[in-house]
Amino acid sequence: MIFPWVKHFHTIYGEKEESAEASPDRSDTEAESGSTFPEPAEEADEGASSPASESGISAMGRVAANLLSHLNNDMAIGRRIKSGELRKRLVEPEWTVPEPFNMTTFTREHYSMKLLTRKADPRTDMAILQLHGGGYQGPVRNAYYVLAGLYNEVSRGMSVLTPDYRVAPEDPYPAALEDAADAYAFLLERGYTGDQIIVGGDSAGGGLALALTMYLRDHDQPLPRGIIAMSPWTDLTAGGPSYESNYEKDIVFGNTKESLIYLNEYAAGMDKTNPYISPAFGSFEDFPPVLLQVGSEEMLLSDSQTVAAKLRACGRKVRLSVYEGMFHDFQLAYLMLPESRRAWTEVGRFIEILMKDDRADDIKNEESAFV
Repeated sequence: MIFPWVKHFHTIYGEKEESAEASPDRSDTEAESGSTFPEPAEEADEGASSPASESGISAMGRVAANLLSHLNNDMAIGRRIKSGELRKRLVEPEWTVPEPFNMTTFTREHYSMKLLTRKADPRTDMAILQLHGGGYQGPVRNAYYVLAGLYNEVSRGMSVLTPDYRVAPEDPYPAALEDAADAYAFLLERGYTGDQIIVGGDSAGGGLALALTMYLRDHDQPLPRGIIAMSPWTDLTAGGPSYESNYEKDIVFGNTKESLIYLNEYAAGMDKTNPYISPAFGSFEDFPPVLLQVGSEEMLLSDSQTVAAKLRACGRKVRLSVYEGMFHDFQLAYLMLPESRRAWTEVGRFIEILMKDDRADDIKNEESAFV
């Protein structure tokens, strides 16, 4: 599936659009046939289709994983990447807004945020609040404005608000949660109801999206219509089983105790089982529908599995999609990998179902795996 704006973005920045789409094979853990949550549409890109490898990961996905593994594990810069030091010190030029969009900056008391809107036929009935990743230690970066464009594309024109919330060590918990709640309140002040807001986030931002929803529920605030959590970090104690079982498989955080997973200053000495810090330890009563996406090789795999199990136990609507062979935050590959393309197609389908009058009754309470 090709999204028009992304093709435009690749033209501007000279990035080559991958031409082959993997043909997905079904795994035994995928949702059963006849699930009322349809699979993302299989739309072929220009060029021939390339089959998935025997292990389920696409050829391009394997190449990307090998390159990332080499960068993170074999090169000197890998230690700085895993610890979050490089991200913390990253200096980027101001993002060039692609022609189809407008971007407006809002300055709040403690942080700033950017609202991306479509110039032609913008949707005014819904908005997406995007909470960026970075281990609660890295500020927003330009990649998240690209993701804002993707969210806009797959949602058919929803405006996307991306706050550059405060991060540790300068501003530990509860700064990020306070800023996320303030950004949500900003949308309410602009006339949106909770039912007109979708909250999305990746990594720490995915965990923050869940923590924000808990906070809103506990303080009798309107809840969002749905939540999209990509590779969410929901257990800052690093106590789930995949932190051990995937320790040697995780090419982003694995094989070291010096990554930001273990050396993280967000909690600042507070109890990491506080649900507003680690939502995996919280209650998911009254939650809106949730889409969880995670790679099978992630140390954070059990973070999503635990949240999904708790949501099901509460009778809530949840879709857990485990992408075979994928690494942490693979969705940030945009549309350059078959797996990331499928993930963004699934996000679009999830949003489409959320917009139905039946309030996502089609979402199947089952785990699925995509390859």
